[in-house]
Amino acid sequence: MASPAASEVYIIDASDRNHAVEALWHEVGLPSFDGKTVAVKANFNSDDPFPATTHPGMLEAVLGQVRNAGARTVRLGERSGMGETRTVLKNRGAADVAARAGAEVVALDALPPEEWEAIPSDGLHWQRGFLIARIFRAADAVVQTCCLKTHRFGGHVSLSLKNPVGVVAKRDPADGYNYMAELHSSPHQRRMIAEINRFFPCDIAILDATEGFSTGGPEQGNRIAPNVILASTDRVALDAAGIALLRHYGSTPEVMRGRIFAMDTIARAAELGIGVKSAQDLRLVALDSESKDLVLDMRRILDQTA
Repeated sequence: MASPAASEVYIIDASDRNHAVEALWHEVGLPSFDGKTVAVKANFNSDDPFPATTHPGMLEAVLGQVRNAGARTVRLGERSGMGETRTVLKNRGAADVAARAGAEVVALDALPPEEWEAIPSDGLHWQRGFLIARIFRAADAVVQTCCLKTHRFGGHVSLSLKNPVGVVAKRDPADGYNYMAELHSSPHQRRMIAEINRFFPCDIAILDATEGFSTGGPEQGNRIAPNVILASTDRVALDAAGIALLRHYGSTPEVMRGRIFAMDTIARAAELGIGVKSAQDLRLVALDSESKDLVLDMRRILDQTA
């Protein structure tokens, strides 16, 4: 039984992305965005098509919901780790989608020094803390959409907790210190990923699992097609559900072994209070008959590894 403080992860058939995102948005029950500034973080780490990056149709659906909720200003912020950000956003169709939705595109790697906020290293595994883009810290609301994929460069998975790596500066403009080199060479990489989320607010996270990578990743790998979309206000719950989905299809040894809530990123995020602390505190809610069998198997996987 889930506890009274359980977090819900809603799951729906993805045959119609617009309908799916609208239904998920309604079920999550977000407050109005009337007159608010909303920052959106999608997944455009490389110049590769979905599921390596956010599908243009998903971005369009998400920005549409943000606008329908009354947002006054919408900013799509991104820093591509495997390509030049503005080129990636143009080639992947994100710039055109944002323009049609009236959203401002912000290439974070072009921000001036004053647009970064310094996060101190106190209590973190980051040697000297890190810099995070102010547009996400200052926004009235933050929405993110991520992909379903593994991560062969030490992250193990790239879901909603990994996505905010793209709001951290690659280098310190003051002295050139390379935060990404530190992250990718550290034995604490997955804990460091979780720690970013302590300083990255998120009102809703939407995981597009229409397709995904069950091995390899983040830009290429073995493709799977769950044909579902998941959403939650709880990133830990969402990622635990995403890992259960990867296990359903069969994934890498790092993803398949042990308890989901013992995995470094999940455990550290739960420890920091970013989301639920156990599988028992997580409710999977199928919003249609097409998703019910899959949700039952995901629940079984979560319970087996609780």
